[in-house]
Amino acid sequence: MTNETLETLKSRRSCRAYKPDQITEEELAAVLEAGTYAPSAMGRQSAKIVVVQDPETRAQLTRMNAAVMGREGTDPMYGAPTILIVLADASASNAVADGSLVMGNLMLAAASLGLGSCWINRAREEFDSDEGKALLKKWGIEGEWIGIGHCILGYPAAALPAPAPRRPDYIVRV
Repeated sequence: MTNETLETLKSRRSCRAYKPDQITEEELAAVLEAGTYAPSAMGRQSAKIVVVQDPETRAQLTRMNAAVMGREGTDPMYGAPTILIVLADASASNAVADGSLVMGNLMLAAASLGLGSCWINRAREEFDSDEGKALLKKWGIEGEWIGIGHCILGYPAAALPAPAPRRPDYIVRV
């Protein structure tokens, strides 16, 4: 059985090299809308998506993320012009799962539009820090939030790799 959704699921790959061109507002809106339709425990919608496209904030997040890795001076965002930060309400019992589903929807929507994306970790450490908490305050985000991940977006600078073969023991039928 084949359909467009299943093909997108099978062909999506992480992109680690981006053209400098910013994505269109229409593409961004479509990806963001898909993120808001991710499943969440009890329909609570405990996640929040922060859009970062300005070079100054992008540079700050890049610096913070690289510092968490102990790799100052590198770009763990791979030059992507858009960074979507997914946060989840710390009081939600399924915060990490809810935010992770949002991340999945964002990346799949990006792939369906021909955009590159990649999940970049270390958001939790970034937004647990004083600098991260100050950013949330500056952005008007109140309360306790868990950084789930960064979904970087942009136009791929090169063709994405083909999928690796699936492990034969990936599925166990009982």
